[in-house]
Amino acid sequence: MEMHQIRYFLAVCETLNFTRAAEQCNVTQPALTRAVQKLEEELGGLLFRRERKFTHLTDLGHLVRPQLEAILAQSEQAKTTAKGFLQLKDAPLKLGVMCTIGPMRFIGFMSRFRANHPGIDVSLMEAVPQELTELLMSGTLDVAIMTAPEEENDRLDLRPLYDERFVVAFPPGHRFEPMHEVPIREMAGESYLGRANCEYYERLDNILIQQMIEVEEVYRSEREDWIQTMVMAGMGVCFMPEFSPVLPGLFIRPITDPAVMRRVYLVSVAGRRFSPCVSTFVKAIDTHRWPEQEARAAAEAARLSPADESEDDETVDNSLATAGSS
Repeated sequence: MEMHQIRYFLAVCETLNFTRAAEQCNVTQPALTRAVQKLEEELGGLLFRRERKFTHLTDLGHLVRPQLEAILAQSEQAKTTAKGFLQLKDAPLKLGVMCTIGPMRFIGFMSRFRANHPGIDVSLMEAVPQELTELLMSGTLDVAIMTAPEEENDRLDLRPLYDERFVVAFPPGHRFEPMHEVPIREMAGESYLGRANCEYYERLDNILIQQMIEVEEVYRSEREDWIQTMVMAGMGVCFMPEFSPVLPGLFIRPITDPAVMRRVYLVSVAGRRFSPCVSTFVKAIDTHRWPEQEARAAAEAARLSPADESEDDETVDNSLATAGSS
């Protein structure tokens, strides 16, 4: 059974005239007649009684007409859906985000992406890197924003987005507040709040052990908002990526001696062909300029400019300060 046979059958149902049905379908009458006869052969009985000007449906024709109408309607709907998807209208995109990625980092990008591509429907799913990897491999997610998995996986394609320092977060009035950066040895004796989903938790813990720095872990939570709220309440301090803080008034300072960094990637399955909406998203995020990239561009422009050097240095310093707080 082919779709053109169903269309020709339904056209005859409407017109009860093979000649007018052929004109309506823009085919010759013999071609339409052969298609209907083939359909009758497949269904095992006559669909029309051909009595010159009094062509009408048989009982079998009446029986199958609603079902064939439904098949044609579903076919047309499928075409409409596919066309909209390819033209980025009501096109779904499933984006995974590592649960320790700060939302403020992506608000500007996501807002511009939505404005430029209103037909792409982005769904966000939070998880830890291992779970995001599994969801990518199974096709549940299209792409994910995350750090590199602990175990190397050649099935994944990693596109670097930006680097992010680890900082120590503390409440207003804490002894760290006057410092521009906090050497990790200064953590000694502090009440510590553990972020259970931090992919660098063991690395940070090992640094404390190696330097014989003792802290008192008073709470541990998978919830980033809980940890930050407890920090603001003065219950302790914590390590976190510099772009993770979301609570107003939360203070952060970079960790030094040693400094700890992570790289954030856009991750997809290597070799898997992108849909139009996923391809659009990947191109948009590939070309997005993050704040520190803007700062570096400003610094380079200032370096090359023959203008007053002192004024340029002040501009660069302000740009870098803004990038660090974004």
